[in-house]
Amino acid sequence: MAQSQPRTRVGQPQPQPLADRLDGATAREAVPPAVAAPPTLGSAADLVAPRQRSLWGDAWRRLTRNKLAVIGLVVVVSFIAIAVLAPVLAPYGQSEVVDFRLTRTEPSWTWPLGLDQNGRDIFSRLLYGARVSLVVGVLSQGLVLLIGIPVGALAGYYGGRVDNILMRSVDVVYAIPQLLLVLIFVNLFGPGLVNIFIAIGLVGWVTEARLVRGQFLALREQEYVNAARVSGSTGWQIMLRHLLPNSLTPIIVALTFGIPTAIFTEAALSFVGVGILPPQASWGQMVGDASQPGYIQTDPYMLAAPVAAIGLTMLGFTFLGDGLRDALDVRGND
Repeated sequence: MAQSQPRTRVGQPQPQPLADRLDGATAREAVPPAVAAPPTLGSAADLVAPRQRSLWGDAWRRLTRNKLAVIGLVVVVSFIAIAVLAPVLAPYGQSEVVDFRLTRTEPSWTWPLGLDQNGRDIFSRLLYGARVSLVVGVLSQGLVLLIGIPVGALAGYYGGRVDNILMRSVDVVYAIPQLLLVLIFVNLFGPGLVNIFIAIGLVGWVTEARLVRGQFLALREQEYVNAARVSGSTGWQIMLRHLLPNSLTPIIVALTFGIPTAIFTEAALSFVGVGILPPQASWGQMVGDASQPGYIQTDPYMLAAPVAAIGLTMLGFTFLGDGLRDALDVRGND
């Protein structure tokens, strides 16, 4: 019996077969309506984390923002350049007599700072004097570090009897005025450049030792130090790898302040005649020569140049030291 077809009315839309309906739905799903495209990930370069600045890079950035520190740095670099290039910049030798008949000649275009009581060019002697002052300052502080850091490190790390013995010795040396000890040493072994910076170094290490001891006492109980101790590191390894690097900030600042102190000490010794021996030029020696009776009233230019040089150098190192202290102190900066 033949299956009858369903009747439909005239004008009524014909139902779509099931297969056609499924094909249409699939096509509509394949071509969705226009929508906002989802956000896409950036390129590999965009996903890279920003480069982290190092501790020294941040310190340099903070240092350059300090105007006084920048001025001090410029002054210090200028005097270092003058000391290095003194033989090239100086028109005369440090003990060369221009003309003995022209003693105590006032400044002029020919001699910018004038001539001293022996007919020597003050400008040339001032340039050579910068070499003596900076050499004494730098070498003496190097000796201070060689003595002060080991003594302070041993006292601060081991403590107990070692600390008592070392620090009592430091207190004895610290109780005597530094300039007096330097004078005693120079009188015993004689004046001269080498003896001066050795004397300043052998006396000035006590301040560095006390500073390093305080830093090591504060750091020796930190977790990373205990971890290094548990892992089998020796005392010297802990001091060199962990404690000393974390104590560099106050050491660098103290070193910067110690250089002008050494320069002033050398100038004071040369002023009283037990420092740098003539004919070698020294700022302190020039101040002493220009301070003789009658010279200050009649020829003040002889005194003005070396005094200004000593003052500017000490001021430059002081500004630089203050700037380094602020730049290296991470806790005090954002």
